[in-house]
Amino acid sequence: MVEDISSNKTKTEATRPKPVSKWTEADVQKWLRRHCSDYYQLYWERFHEHAITGRALVRLNDNTLIRMGVTNREHREAIWREILKLRLKTDILEIIDLGRPHDCHPICDIKTPGNVAISH
Repeated sequence: MVEDISSNKTKTEATRPKPVSKWTEADVQKWLRRHCSDYYQLYWERFHEHAITGRALVRLNDNTLIRMGVTNREHREAIWREILKLRLKTDILEIIDLGRPHDCHPICDIKTPGNVAISH
């Protein structure tokens, strides 16, 4: 049973996305390529030059995008929309985490084969 619990724990942790606040520049580049694919080739270097990490990404606004060189309004609005979606997703995950009991560990959600919750 211990092996089952540890494998379930690993699956639970693996399905949880890396928090945006811990994203590296490479993570931001992946996000930019995936969510702003129409503009990636135009602006990936700008994001790299400014060393944009996850923490910086969610703090960007219209003025910072302009200063970074995203001067085309349509491009800026499209990138901004994706940043807002990312902020919303991040906020939702944080709210969900707030709803968990403080002493709860991901293992709390594990159920036995009979679908009985394991208590600690």
